[in-house]
Amino acid sequence: METRNLTFEYPNRTMALSDVSLTVPEGKKTVLVGSNGSGKSTLFLHFNGILKPKSGEMLYAGRKLGYSAKSLAELRTNISVVLQNPDDQIFSTTVEEDVAFGPMNLSLPKDEVERRVDDALYLVGLDGMRERSTQQLSFGERKRVALAGALSMKPKVLIMDEPTAGLDSRMVHELLELADELNQSGLTVIMSTHDVEIAYSWADEMRVLHQGRLEFSGSPEEFFDNDEKLHQIGLVPPTLFELNQYLVRTKAAIETPYPRTSAEMALKVFPGNRSPVGSGTILSIGPTSSPEDLKMAISTNRLDQASVGVYGTRARRLTKELGIKVDYWFNAFDNSVLGACEGRDFVLLVDDQMVSMVESRLQRLQKDFNLSIGRKRVDFR
Repeated sequence: METRNLTFEYPNRTMALSDVSLTVPEGKKTVLVGSNGSGKSTLFLHFNGILKPKSGEMLYAGRKLGYSAKSLAELRTNISVVLQNPDDQIFSTTVEEDVAFGPMNLSLPKDEVERRVDDALYLVGLDGMRERSTQQLSFGERKRVALAGALSMKPKVLIMDEPTAGLDSRMVHELLELADELNQSGLTVIMSTHDVEIAYSWADEMRVLHQGRLEFSGSPEEFFDNDEKLHQIGLVPPTLFELNQYLVRTKAAIETPYPRTSAEMALKVFPGNRSPVGSGTILSIGPTSSPEDLKMAISTNRLDQASVGVYGTRARRLTKELGIKVDYWFNAFDNSVLGACEGRDFVLLVDDQMVSMVESRLQRLQKDFNLSIGRKRVDFR
């Protein structure tokens, strides 16, 4: 996605966006940060052609957007937007009808529409609610329906406007893990948020809007390291970033690597392995096909006393279906690393798309924090 000097004014003469030029890289997780009224939602509505700029250009994949019915229909097969308020997006009577609406308008075969609805509802954890009335759902469930409708279009770009607003802690964890999973499968994910903690821990790239103007493009670390810019916009740095800067000022640590999670902060404050009996082993398994397969893998690798964690939407659902006992439903990766440093063994059940991500994160942490952790991997096909 790219904008060039994009300006937009609402009919009441309110200037929502002014001379905004930014890029959103393909295949990355990009977060858009700004206060209420900064222009985030308005910009998102330009990304899929709902709004047309007063001046400037909007581009997708290097081509300027066209606003004919044919051009917009083609654009919206590639780009899906999930609005902040699900009631602005849900209009069908039942969950199934609402999720099927987009694929049906693509004139897809009935069996393909059914498959897409099944897949989307499974991903958001609503596969048992197909016939439920959308009016009887909770706010969080309606947000999931809106997301399922977007995913049923099989987009290349998923845009979510304040997706964690109004969700409880469990649902926030599920959403962020799903966003990771989708990104690992090749989807470009764009999210707006007021939560600087989420922006810092989740995003590869960060864009900051203030009063309709683009104030920053770059990495989260670069933005939060700019005190002048933070004060100008009225944002406070994330807790982990502030704590890291305190350690730097007191000469208790060097600035890099920047810890993005509480586990990384613990590793930075207490470097190296901390168990007198040596490190534990992390066994990543993805995906499991039966409890018997899992037991065999654990027994073969002599990890019978290991803690079990699950990472990824499909792995979590499959684990529940198979009746596998799990110790860590969320933050399983971070807990596995800290547990291994303490000498405990850990079995990590991982989605297909997440296996390579787990491996690369383990390699990075071992390099950045001088860890020595046993790693094994088992795949069932």
